[in-house]
Order: sequence, then C-alpha cells, then structure tokens
Amino acid sequence: MITEITIPTLSAAIPFAGVLLSISLLPLLFPKLWHRFENRILFGWVLLALIMLSQLKGIERAGASVVEVILHEYVPFIILLTTLYIISGGLHIRLKAAASPLANTVFLLAGALVASIVGTTGAAMLLIRPFIRMNYHRHYQSHNIIFFIFAVANIGGCLTPLGDPPLFLGYLNGVDFFWTLKHLFMPFLMTIVPLLGIYFVIDWVLEKREKVTKKIILQPDSKFLLEGKINLLLLLGVLAIVIATNIPEGLPTYCVFGCDVGSNQLMRDIGLVVMALISYMVTPKEVHKHHHFSWAPISEVSRVFAAIFITIVPVNLMLQAGGEGPFASVLAFTESEYSSFIYFWLTGIFSSFLDNAPTYLIFFKMAGGNADILMGPMVKILIAISLGSVFMGAMTYIGNAPNFMVRSIAKQSGIHMPSFLGYMLWSCSILLPIFLGVSIWLFW
Repeated sequence: MITEITIPTLSAAIPFAGVLLSISLLPLLFPKLWHRFENRILFGWVLLALIMLSQLKGIERAGASVVEVILHEYVPFIILLTTLYIISGGLHIRLKAAASPLANTVFLLAGALVASIVGTTGAAMLLIRPFIRMNYHRHYQSHNIIFFIFAVANIGGCLTPLGDPPLFLGYLNGVDFFWTLKHLFMPFLMTIVPLLGIYFVIDWVLEKREKVTKKIILQPDSKFLLEGKINLLLLLGVLAIVIATNIPEGLPTYCVFGCDVGSNQLMRDIGLVVMALISYMVTPKEVHKHHHFSWAPISEVSRVFAAIFITIVPVNLMLQAGGEGPFASVLAFTESEYSSFIYFWLTGIFSSFLDNAPTYLIFFKMAGGNADILMGPMVKILIAISLGSVFMGAMTYIGNAPNFMVRSIAKQSGIHMPSFLGYMLWSCSILLPIFLGVSIWLFW
C-alpha cells in the first residue's frame, strides 16, 4: 500500500473524462446500450478512479478523500438540487393568454429571472409547458424553444448560487452568496438584452409570415392561475436557510465518518430536507399530476453526479500540484495579461460539451481554489469562470441538464426541434457574437 502522495499523471484523469464522455455521447450514439447499462458503466469508471486514487494516496487516505468530497460537496449539492426540484414541481402555472412577440419576450425575461431563484432546471420544468401552450396556435415554434433554452435554462441562472449548479459549487467552496448578484448582474444585463432583442425581431418577422388558421379562444375565469402557492413560501424558506447558514466561523464541528462537518452545513442541509419534505407532503397530488412530477430526473442526476464527484478527485490532485503537475503548461497559458479572457473561453468551450458543474470546479481549482483571493485580487478570473460555465452551457443540447429535458418536452408536444448540429447552428450564430462582445467588454 502506497502511503506517500505522489503527483498523478494525466492518465489519472481517464475515469473523469470517461464519465463525462459517457454521459455526453452514449445517450446520443448508443441510447439502448446507455439505458440498459448506465449504472454499470458509471460504476466501472468510479471503480477505476478509486483504484488509481488508492495507488496515489494509499487505501486509507484515498477513502478519507472520497468521504470528504461526498460530505462537503456532493451531499449539499444534491440536497439543494432535490429540494428545488421538489418545490418547483409543486408549483403549476396555468397561463391562458394570447402569445405575441412582446408577450413572449416578457415571458422569457421573467423566466430568466425566476431561474436564479428556483434554479435553471426548476424554472425550465415550471415554465416550458405554459410557454408552449401560449404559442400552440403558432406555425413557427421551434425558435421559441431554442431561445427558451438560451435564456431560461442557462443564462438566467447566473444571479444567485441557487440559479445554476456551478455557482452553488462555488458557494460551497467559499464564494459569498451575494457575490454573484453584485458582480454578474451587469454581464447578465449586457447578455440578456441583446439576446431578447434578437428574439423579438425573429418572432415578429415569423409572426408576420404566418397564416394563423385558428384563433385563440379565452374562456378562463382568470388568465393566470398558480397552483401550489404554499411552495412560494417554501422557496423563500430555502433562500433564508442558505443565506442564514452561511455564517460564521467558530461554530462547533462534528466528526462524521472520520470527516469534520461544520454546524452551519448540518443546519443548512437538514433545513433544506425539511423544506423538501413539507413541500412534497402538502402539495396536492393533482398539482404533481398536472406537472408530470417524476423522481426519474433527479434520480439520474444523483447517480451521474456521484460518479463525477468521485472521479474528479484525482484531477483535483493534479491541479493542486500546480507547476509540478501535468497541467503546468495550461496553468502557464492562463497567466498571461489576458488570463480572464482565456478563462472565460476555456471554461465556456468545456461547458458547451461537458457538464458545466464539474467544468466550473476544475477551472476554479485551476485558478487556485481560494475563494477569498478569487473574490479579491483575482475577481475577474472568478467572473470569467462563472460566466463561461453558466452562459455557454446553452451552446449545445448537452451543455446543461435542462437543455435536453426541454427539447424532449417540446418534441412530445409536437414541435419540430433541430438536430444536435442544427441547434449548434442557432447557438453559434446568435450566442457567440454576444458572448464575444461581452467578453471583450469585460476582460480585454
């Protein structure tokens, strides 16, 4: 048994890369194989990572490292995602209003803001069906779904750590809760305004070209009906718990499976679980039925991220090795005078094709992993990593979990959606010029 820590070679990243490539490509290339053997494939990569980690640190220290990652990062991460998923699943919107380019644009803006409160996954699942129903009479609809993915399922999640998983990982690693709102609001505004401006023009032009053969008949007592209102209070409770437990040092710690866990983390996680249980118990079953509530999505996310968080441990060791590790050349490349610009595009490119949460974590560690320094003298680097991971998850269907979920719901509703490459034609044509302009404005 090896007891001294050795610097891992690049081969130690194989399990992590294997997990990311598996979840990105196998569902597209071999869907039947992935559906049948998903758990076994993920477990195989995890087992390989554990073997490599044991060779690097010894079995006992490798086990302690895995336990620390699970307790400090994975468990809080999954608890928050599950809580937001359950609470947003207890809200059902019945929106009975005629669509217009202006109404659709306002809806997307509101959805982008909601995403920072209930998360991009929660906002996407809450709002996609009302948005589709608003536009059921329209001949051209696929552009609505594409811009919904851009604005609601991705860009809108940048204002709070609740908005998108990468930012919550930053919060767990010491980034202040309100840092995102303070530093990312202007980039959000500079991105969402031109994006929705382009959408308005496209929707207006397409509406003029349509020959609407049926008119909307509004027969409701109200144009807007929200079911499960109690969950709005629970969302406020989640926000209060996350903010209130980001407190102070000096509180007692507890030993859990040989790992120190702070009182603030325990209070936060227990409080979130209580909010989730209350939501599930008090939400009427009819609301869950209307919302097509299912445990399958969060179950899949939990399995996949368990594999990601374990296999990323050897990669973190490489990054911690700094100039002596296999990423020395990459680290040197990011130390130029345009480092923040480089971080933005590197993080963004990886987030476009791999899941944006582990991508954020990798570049966060690559930049030193010290939240105090990153929020201080290296603040532009942290802004670049945050924006790159959140914004560019919109570049492909696989960049962020809600993207594919929204696409599936749209197809089930009879909306023709572009292929993987067809979607990228939209994203490259519309998003890349905006992102280039924002990155030059911020970092050049």
